[in-house]
Amino acid sequence: MIGETFDDYVDELGNIRIPGNQTLIDFVDKHSEANGDDLAYRFIDYSREREGEYLELTWREFGVRLRAVAARLQQVTSPGDRVAVLAPQGLDYVVALFAAVYAGNVAVPLFDPEEQGHSDRLHAVLGDCEPVAVLTVGTAAAGVRKFFREQPAAQRPRIIAVEAIPDTVGATWRRPDIDIDSVAYLQYTSGSTRVPAGVEITHRAVGTNLLQMIDAIGITENARGVTWLPLFHDMGLLTVILPTIGGKFITIMSPSAFVRRPSRWIKELAAQADGAEIYSAAPNFAFEHAAMRGLPKGDESLDLSNVIGLINGSEPVSVASMRKFNEAFAPYGLSKNAIKPCYGMAEATLFVSATRRDDEARVVYVDRGQLNEGRMVAVDEHSAGAVAQVSCGYVARSQWAVIVDPATGIERRDGEVGEIWLHGDNMGIGYWGRQGETAETFHNRVTRNPAGSRAEGAPADARWMRTGDFGAYHDGELFITGRVKDLVIVDGRNHYPQDLEYSAQEASTALRPGFVAAFSVQAGQLPAPVLEAGGPTDEAAEQLVIVAERGTGAAKLDPGPIVDTVRAAIARRHGVTVRDLLLVPAGSIPRTSSGKIARRACKAAYLDGTLRGGHRQDAYPDAPEE
Repeated sequence: MIGETFDDYVDELGNIRIPGNQTLIDFVDKHSEANGDDLAYRFIDYSREREGEYLELTWREFGVRLRAVAARLQQVTSPGDRVAVLAPQGLDYVVALFAAVYAGNVAVPLFDPEEQGHSDRLHAVLGDCEPVAVLTVGTAAAGVRKFFREQPAAQRPRIIAVEAIPDTVGATWRRPDIDIDSVAYLQYTSGSTRVPAGVEITHRAVGTNLLQMIDAIGITENARGVTWLPLFHDMGLLTVILPTIGGKFITIMSPSAFVRRPSRWIKELAAQADGAEIYSAAPNFAFEHAAMRGLPKGDESLDLSNVIGLINGSEPVSVASMRKFNEAFAPYGLSKNAIKPCYGMAEATLFVSATRRDDEARVVYVDRGQLNEGRMVAVDEHSAGAVAQVSCGYVARSQWAVIVDPATGIERRDGEVGEIWLHGDNMGIGYWGRQGETAETFHNRVTRNPAGSRAEGAPADARWMRTGDFGAYHDGELFITGRVKDLVIVDGRNHYPQDLEYSAQEASTALRPGFVAAFSVQAGQLPAPVLEAGGPTDEAAEQLVIVAERGTGAAKLDPGPIVDTVRAAIARRHGVTVRDLLLVPAGSIPRTSSGKIARRACKAAYLDGTLRGGHRQDAYPDAPEE
């Protein structure tokens, strides 16, 4: 925060307020003017050199490039037009994103059409937002043009290669007529089971959310970030926008660079010559992946004592993954407080709650039966039926999260499970072009608990956003118990899918950890081989199905003993029968753009027989080995 402190953004009631109608343009301009020679962004390109090529932009260079590209956009677009970014991860991507904002357009961060496994999503999103222009790079331009060739020429967007625009074009740039409540960009949801929806994120929302992150994680002017997350995903996007308000520069690499060699991420987290504090963010699978394959080799030195926060925003956060990561890197100085389980979503711009900077990630063991009936009741870790729940910390300043009965909107008491509803200036204002869905999701009313409400301080007429997530408060901290639509109901009893999945993978090493999906289907929908094996005949009865990828070295193992072992463990721990346990090759289970298991898409693939054919998903995050 150039020449300012966090307190300059807090009002007399302690709420975050952005003074002076400031937009993202104002934040970047302040950096360009005050810290022009300081580094803004660094990209490590591993496409040609094994050790990577370091490409950098100072704040002054960044400002010059933004104005040049924005000026070009102003020549061919009108204010409010959507401008899509279809480019590979890199500095030009960041320039393109901010340039669309500088032009007064609505940015739509997407990805290179050549990226495998995402073409259907890309067609859906582009059809939804109808961009007038597309920003890309020269190496991807041919693929982008090919992507649009089926459209009539008059309907094709203008395609612009960012690096081809001379700096001198920036002389014609004019500050757009926008304010803090103008839409800065559309953040498209993962869309694993529906057409992705574009959340409208205003300058107020993104500014507020960045300040909430700075406050909650404890990011100072001496902190800088490292990210390999896709820049079209909310967690990756907010990480690269964060330096515009607080901290030092950020180092970026591609998702495939991390997946192939997780040690690259770990190396950049390690202490550097400038002594900066380091923060980063990653989904849950990344911590286990790094623990297995990211350790230094031989006598390589590694100092992770400067890492202040590793945001773990996956759903759910795995106790086992955190433990493996901590045990792997504690010998290299990693603090046990470094991993920060958090909760967030695109509709909240990103960030909702987090474990505080000085706190260790908290794990509470609760009674499984009570949890399935809607209550969090703490028990001893070794009690029969104990199930681990990871705290997502404390709800951010100026963010309100209430737990309600989803059918009535009546607030529930602490310790009771219900749907999480959100309110705050960081919230998106709706879904692009979807009035009905916007009203249903964002325009809800809460009946507050008179005995003590988590809505205290929010306006009486506040509108609340339905998250679709189940959760509860325990000792003031927010716990996420699962997705409303993913809840498995068999024989009238509730089961959380992640609980079933964890039990399955713990039962047999033949299952690939983190690549297990549990869901229910009606008996009448089961494949013929399963029906012929016997079981309940009521076609409407819900039956438990588990799909699991085979672990390393398990490809040729006899499935019979594996299935028997897992079935016995699930029956013993959960009191439910696994009607079908389908073992599939690695890479078969569908995942979202952020690497999470897409259970409903997996269920659809199971029902249409695709999974039984050994079909491999090409979507992120699986990548070939180098």
